[in-house]
Amino acid sequence: MTATPEGTTHRRTLRWQKARVLAVREETPTAKTYRLRLPEPRRHLAGQHYVLRLTAPDGYTASRSYSVASAPDDTGEIELTVEYLVGGEVSEFLHEVVVPGDELEVRGPIGLFFVWPGDRPALLVGGGSGVVPLMAMLRQARRDGRADLLRVLVSARSPADLYYADELPGDGVRIVWTRAAPLGDPRGPGRMTVEDVAPLVRADQDVYVCGSPAFADAATDRLREAGVSDGAIRVERFGPSG
Repeated sequence: MTATPEGTTHRRTLRWQKARVLAVREETPTAKTYRLRLPEPRRHLAGQHYVLRLTAPDGYTASRSYSVASAPDDTGEIELTVEYLVGGEVSEFLHEVVVPGDELEVRGPIGLFFVWPGDRPALLVGGGSGVVPLMAMLRQARRDGRADLLRVLVSARSPADLYYADELPGDGVRIVWTRAAPLGDPRGPGRMTVEDVAPLVRADQDVYVCGSPAFADAATDRLREAGVSDGAIRVERFGPSG
């Protein structure tokens, strides 16, 4: 990828492509992961996203941005995890209509501000579907034998709401349950506190926070209370599009 300053990518990398849906996997009752094959393989960076566009027969279009959940590679395949939003033009179509073999129009990869280069210590803090770009970082670190570089703190309502439940848990990963904790969990349910954050903070690390605006603001406040400077924190907020 040829990059230009401040989070943009060179225009030649931003042509729309028709990606084929290889597989659809349920992550939670309200989220699905779509594995796509790109006709023009483009290696992304962990933390980047693609824009997905739907076009109706009358020419009307709707597009949304979705973070890449898969680790960077050269296979030409990417995974996008999409949360179902009631009334969401794109998410409803993806969840209710799209099946393997379909084609989806995508453009990317996009964004440089929120990427993890793969060689620096980092703390990843995600809430709900905000774990998606962080999963790309964690998958890359585990694949490359550098999982020691990352510490991960994830907030989820309950075990049923945890994205990548069969893969995410592991060394260096802590999960905070906000509404219903598994039996035997010593912490119990509750919002993320500074006591959850502080043990994961290191002086030389970057911090990536992703989630809803309310979660991102609360997580940033807890990080500040734990002694993290604003300059070390990168935040990506998500929310329904109008």
